Amino acid sequence: MGRYAESLPQVKRKGTEQRPAWYVHDRLVVRLQDAGTAVIRVPLSKREALLESYPDSFGVPPRMEAHHKVEAYLDEADPDGVRAAIDLAWEMQRR
Repeated sequence: MGRYAESLPQVKRKGTEQRPAWYVHDRLVVRLQDAGTAVIRVPLSKREALLESYPDSFGVPPRMEAHHKVEAYLDEADPDGVRAAIDLAWEMQRR
């Protein structure tokens, strides 16, 4: 996940060793929440389609419902889905 995020133009790693995060223009793209969960920024307008396409990969806990975020469950997540979510985040945040 981190290598993919860093492969996108202008993405930089920040955060800590335990909770690394990747940003573009100081705007969050993706952050490792814990060993099995990542938080990814996605536009609200695209979130439902992402959840429908990859139901076992992502979720939106109640605390994130009003935010442009999803949780990626890395142990079950489809790698293509995670990359798609990171792409959405990068597109949204690079502007």
